[in-house]
Amino acid sequence: MDSEIKQTPGFLFFDHVAISVKPGELEAHVNAYLTMGFKELHREDVLGTDQVREVLLQVGDGPNLVQLIEPLTPESPVAKQIEKNGGRGGLAHLALRVADIQAAFDYLKERGFKIIDKAPRKGSRGTMVFFLHPKTTEAAAFGYILEVVQEGCCHA
Repeated sequence: MDSEIKQTPGFLFFDHVAISVKPGELEAHVNAYLTMGFKELHREDVLGTDQVREVLLQVGDGPNLVQLIEPLTPESPVAKQIEKNGGRGGLAHLALRVADIQAAFDYLKERGFKIIDKAPRKGSRGTMVFFLHPKTTEAAAFGYILEVVQEGCCHA
């Protein structure tokens, strides 16, 4: 079993669950999570192709986070996702943490995974990221976006 684990692209754990919120509703959602005992760790406007405001909330003392993302422009992929979802927010993507983003990218690409990004790119909070398409492989379409994240590898 250990040899099988070493052959995988190095997934460590779930980094975060991303939840999209409609424009103007971010603070209400943040406050609801804070009331439930979550702790706000990070807040950032992520520009470039993402065009979102994000807030990261920690679940207990563990490494798992909830990422609330609010579109900043109608062109934001999150705004388009909300529109496709009948104007409702909801699950945007699941993110998995890896030890080596380039190794994970190469491993998945070589095995036919449909990767949205051409290469790992800068994410928020000093991370490197890439996204997998909802039509994940020829044989298995997960139906949701997966983000692959390497923490602490660069400076935002």
